[in-house]
Amino acid sequence: MIDPRDLAHCEAAIRHGSWSFHAASRLLPASLRDPALALYAFCRLADDAVDLQPEKAEAVLRLQERLDLVYAGRPRNAPADRAFAALVADHDMPRALPEALLEGLAWDAMGHRPATLSDLRAYSARVASAVGAMMCVLMGVRDRDALARACDLGVAMQLTNVARDVGEDAREGRLYLPADWMEGAGLAPEAFLEAPHPSPVISDLVRRLLAEADRLYIRSEAGIGALPMACRPGIFAARYIYAGIGTRLRRTGCDPVAARARTGRVQKLGWLALSGLRAGATAALPTSPVIFARPLPETAFLVEAAADAAAPAQGWSETLCATMAQLKTRDADRSAALQAGGARVKAVA
Repeated sequence: MIDPRDLAHCEAAIRHGSWSFHAASRLLPASLRDPALALYAFCRLADDAVDLQPEKAEAVLRLQERLDLVYAGRPRNAPADRAFAALVADHDMPRALPEALLEGLAWDAMGHRPATLSDLRAYSARVASAVGAMMCVLMGVRDRDALARACDLGVAMQLTNVARDVGEDAREGRLYLPADWMEGAGLAPEAFLEAPHPSPVISDLVRRLLAEADRLYIRSEAGIGALPMACRPGIFAARYIYAGIGTRLRRTGCDPVAARARTGRVQKLGWLALSGLRAGATAALPTSPVIFARPLPETAFLVEAAADAAAPAQGWSETLCATMAQLKTRDADRSAALQAGGARVKAVA
């Protein structure tokens, strides 16, 4: 069981750090809301630990150590770690799922840039769909079709984030638009990073990305209808709130460089109300055949890992180990370079 004091800390962190998720979580049943808050707090902690630190490789490696302690039953003495450890124990959370999130953060630490849409989906699978799969585990949903649709929703939400943050990311030296899309439109990725500015090309690429997200939002809805009834309003809320970011972005001419698209609280409250209505409608509507569609190739490993905790996806552990080994090598090289530089300065002095 999650300690109420740790849970209160997690809720406060989310309330101040992500009003959208906090609002959506209010529609979840109490039995799911508490572990969902603990899950999101740990994910938020992991993201901030890397994004807000200058030494990103070292930060990811520390997160790996913290995850090791969680699964050993000896979490670090911090509210988010303790709450997540309790969640893991209570729900038999497959380790491959949070490890996928860490691999996505490791890709960020290594400056990974998607070459294709498939690369961007693979990144989105790790940093977003992994969270959706973990939410399904918390709901007791292990059906492969429902998991596949939850992963669709995760990818859709991350594609929306990427579209919204093109300008902000570029100013930080990050780029997530598929390189082949940019080059095919006559825009060199490096040139855009050197001088990010609004352009018809960027607007067209953002529209294209939002269209891909919309397709996945629609696919995901069939999966929401397969969730426990009490859980559906909260998941519909997440779907509508994130899709609403895309709607807002379109109203600005799909220009994410000049300003960041934002949605207001009144809009979010409207989407919360709509989510309750849509959830109620799913009880009377037949299941869509879309639920039986195959998962995206990039999310299939998550579906398999969540569907059967005793049988993680084949080859997944090798992929993660290779990524972490590469990150450790980069971190060791950086440390050695810093030490060598310090030694030279000392010798000169």
